[in-house]
Amino acid sequence: MSTDIENNKPDVYSDFHLQYIAGEWQDGKDDTVNTDTNPYNGDTLVKIQQATSEQLDEAYQAATVAQKEWAQTTPAERSAVMYNVVRILDQRKDEIVNWLIKESGSTRIKAMVEINSARSITLEAATFPNRVHGEIRPSNTPGKEHFIYREPIGVVAVISPWNFPLHLTQRSIAPALALGNAVVLKPASDTPITGGLLLAKIFEEAGLPKGLLNVVVGAGSEIGDAIVTHEIPSFVSFTGSTSVGKHIGELANGGDYLKQVALELGGNSPFVVLKDADVDQAVKAAVFGKFLHQGQICIAINRIIVEDEIYDDFVERFLAHVKTLKVGDPSKEDTAVGPIINEKQVKSLKEKIAKAQESGANMILSGEIDGQVVPPHIFTEVTREMDLSCNEVFGPLVGIIRAKDEDEALSIANDSMYGLSSAVFTSDMQKGLRFARGIRAGMTHINDVSVNDESHVPFGGEKNSGIGRFNGEWVLEEFTRTHWISMQNKPRQYPF
Repeated sequence: MSTDIENNKPDVYSDFHLQYIAGEWQDGKDDTVNTDTNPYNGDTLVKIQQATSEQLDEAYQAATVAQKEWAQTTPAERSAVMYNVVRILDQRKDEIVNWLIKESGSTRIKAMVEINSARSITLEAATFPNRVHGEIRPSNTPGKEHFIYREPIGVVAVISPWNFPLHLTQRSIAPALALGNAVVLKPASDTPITGGLLLAKIFEEAGLPKGLLNVVVGAGSEIGDAIVTHEIPSFVSFTGSTSVGKHIGELANGGDYLKQVALELGGNSPFVVLKDADVDQAVKAAVFGKFLHQGQICIAINRIIVEDEIYDDFVERFLAHVKTLKVGDPSKEDTAVGPIINEKQVKSLKEKIAKAQESGANMILSGEIDGQVVPPHIFTEVTREMDLSCNEVFGPLVGIIRAKDEDEALSIANDSMYGLSSAVFTSDMQKGLRFARGIRAGMTHINDVSVNDESHVPFGGEKNSGIGRFNGEWVLEEFTRTHWISMQNKPRQYPF
């Protein structure tokens, strides 16, 4: 990669119309084209000739060969690549942020959050090579010792989403690579650059050996199932909708080759405000946790549940604050709500708005939908049976539910097939802890938003929100396998 000496800045990445397979940039060979567009203004960013199943196989074969040698490298060598990636993320921060804005519709605020999250998970991954350790256990058989080794799992298939494409892709590939595995990645069709090809450029520049990271951009009909059912990957990491996640789980365990899976799926995060809460602080948190990235986050606030005693006060202040949000061009510094990712999602939100009104919800704030920009919509007097409560919204719509007391608030919070993230506001921290422990979810935050993710604590859900955990020691266990080896040091007496 050449560098502009005068400005001491690297050349801007280019050639995103190509696939990254077996360490080489090559044209896709399918007869279909992925036209990647800017969700705000519709501009075409790049046209990518998509990959065939044969190219997917090429990627897997290359990954298999490269992984065997990579697994034998020293921890320091693997850590060095991760630290190089961090350096490049810092050096190319503006370039990456701009890609997030124009490809995923990220506001500048959200794009900064995302690149910092991707940086943090890479730093955490850089420590993994030296944190992998085995054990020696005693035996009840005289003269025997037990050795438990932790080793790379092999080749990992990663299928990543469009909403936080850079971070949620890096959350899987950085730990997987740091622990001695190889990766074949299929990024989301809406974000092939920030969810895959951009990271391939970064890892290539960081010195990752060829074949270890492969990015295959292809149609679901061509490679969607094949990336899971292929005989080579022993582990599948997927982040996305519950319906697709269930399909992947079935594919991973219903064919000739059983796979381990990590599935981070949909959510329906409750945000509970108890009557003793600081209402102003709860309002600020609720607005941020609901409307960051237009609510297109699996852990975004989906239901606001407020105790009856403060319900009207909360609604009044919440409405006033939401009215101050700037909606529109995501590249502007002060824009809070930008575009929805694609027209299909916009259509879905229109249907949800109509259904909420038909079911009796009171729409107290709306606005004209302009292209793919959907302004905040607020509904009050929402009940737990309404579609707005039961299903993931994934957009800037929110219903506020009235609970008669703390017990009913907890009942409503748990009345969901999902269990990803959640939050509760109260001035009594012990009550907050009791309430939090009563919520059936993978994550609960007291006096904060449901949108929380740090690289050293476990991220994942319960029920239909997924299987497995990301980050820290938990992802270290996901991306390695244990191997028990026993050693009989002196002849053993057998009964026959």
